[in-house]
Amino acid sequence: MNVKTRNKRRRWIAVAAVPLLLAAMLYGVGSGSVQISVLEIWRVLFGEGEAAHEAIIWNIRLPRVLVGLLTGACLAASGALLQGVMKNPLADPGIVGISAGGGLAAVIALVLFPQFSYMLPGFAFIGALIASLVIYVLAWDGGSSPVKIVLAGIAVNALLGGIMNGIMVLNSDRIQSVIPWLAGGLSGRSWPHLEFLLPYAIVGLGLVPFAAKTSNLLMLGDQSAQSLGQHVERQRFLIIALASLLAGAAVSVAGLIGFVGLIVPHAVRLLLGEDYRYLLPFSMVGGAILLVVADTAARSWFDPLELPAGVLLACIGAPFFLMLLKKRRLIR
Repeated sequence: MNVKTRNKRRRWIAVAAVPLLLAAMLYGVGSGSVQISVLEIWRVLFGEGEAAHEAIIWNIRLPRVLVGLLTGACLAASGALLQGVMKNPLADPGIVGISAGGGLAAVIALVLFPQFSYMLPGFAFIGALIASLVIYVLAWDGGSSPVKIVLAGIAVNALLGGIMNGIMVLNSDRIQSVIPWLAGGLSGRSWPHLEFLLPYAIVGLGLVPFAAKTSNLLMLGDQSAQSLGQHVERQRFLIIALASLLAGAAVSVAGLIGFVGLIVPHAVRLLLGEDYRYLLPFSMVGGAILLVVADTAARSWFDPLELPAGVLLACIGAPFFLMLLKKRRLIR
C-alpha cells in the first residue's frame, strides 16, 4: 500500500470512528429483551421518555455500555503495546500471561479476602505487574528478546491458570461469584463498577499516546533504537508496565475477556499500517466498539439466556489466532 492510499484511508477511518462509536453505543443501549428506539433513547437522555425506559437505560444499559467502552479500549491498547514491544502480532495480554496474573490476584481477593473486594482493580494491576516482572526475569539472558518474552509468557500463563484452578477447587464453597467472572463479561455491571474502573482507565489510557514514539522506535529493532538514543530495556519494561495497568484494570471489572487485544490491533495494523501514532488511538476506539457490540449481541441474540461476552469473543478470536499462526510470514 502506497503512502497516499494509506493516508487517505486514515482520514476516512478517522471520520468514521466517532459515528461508529456512537452507533455501537446506541446498539448497546437500545437492544435487549426490551427494544428501545433511537428517538426514545434521545427522549430519555433529556428527561422526556417513559419511566420504564428511563429505568432500563439509566440503571442497566448505559453504565454497562460505558464500562464496555473503557474495558475494550484498555484491552485493545494493552494488546497493541505488547505486540509492538514484543514485535509479534500474536502477543496479547490474555495469551502471554498478563491477564492471568491480574486474574489470579483478583480470584485471591474474591475467594480468600472478600472483605478487600473494593480494592479489586488495585489487586488486579499488582497481579498483572508481578506476572510481567516474572515473565521479564524468565526471559532475561543478558537481554530480553521478544521471542523469549512470548514463550515465557505462555508458560507463566499456564502456571497461573493452574494455581487459579487449584484455589477454586480448595475453596469450592466460595466460587459461585467467581465463575461468571472467569468467563468474562459485563453482566450486572453498573455505575459503581464504572466508578471502580474510571480512575485506572483514565491514567492508563491517558499515558498511551506517550508510548507511541517509543513503540515505533522499538519496532525498528533493539540496535536501531539504541543508536537513536533509546534505553531499550527500560523503555520495554515501562511499556509492559503500562500494558499491565491497562489489562489489570480491564480484568478487575470485566473478568478474563480474551482476544480483544489480539484481534483489534492486528485489524487496525492491516488497515492503517505499523505507525503507532495511528495504531494506538484507533485500536482503543476499535476495542471499545468490538466489546460493546459483542456484549450486546451476547445478551440479546440468545434471549432469554445471556451468553458471557468472553465466550462469544473466544469463539471469534480462537479461529483468528489460528489464522495468524498459520501465516508464518506474520510471526517475527
